[in-house]
Amino acid sequence: MRAVLTGVAVAGAAAGAGWWVLRRGFVVVAVSGESMLPTFRPGDRVLVRRRPLHRVRRGQVVVLAPPAELRALPGNPPWLIKRAVALPGDPLPAGVGTPAGHRGDRVPPGRFVVLGDNAGHSYDSRRAGAFPAGSLLGVVLRVVRH
Repeated sequence: MRAVLTGVAVAGAAAGAGWWVLRRGFVVVAVSGESMLPTFRPGDRVLVRRRPLHRVRRGQVVVLAPPAELRALPGNPPWLIKRAVALPGDPLPAGVGTPAGHRGDRVPPGRFVVLGDNAGHSYDSRRAGAFPAGSLLGVVLRVVRH
């Protein structure tokens, strides 16, 4: 009987540890706004894998924190969902300004450029410039249907 209880305790601990690892590595984020139409619609939920900037590839859809000036406005979402289009060292895309204090035509170290798929309705690097690596939550893996 004692062996069975020990086995149950070990299985329970393993399940708890597994849940902690999953929770730490993945998060579900709700899409609001139309900046990623037609790829994502308002109300969609996306599964995001937490990733540092050096693990992001051009063309991947990423989730990032908005800049402070956008967060300060009432009714704004806690996360932005955009497509990564330029990474550190890449040429700055047309229409994207250089970050303050940076000279040159390349994305500076520790920064990345994102654009919304629906350009007319997107707060992205065309308005905010290159985002800092610390604002990145992760990479979208898939839409989670209700």
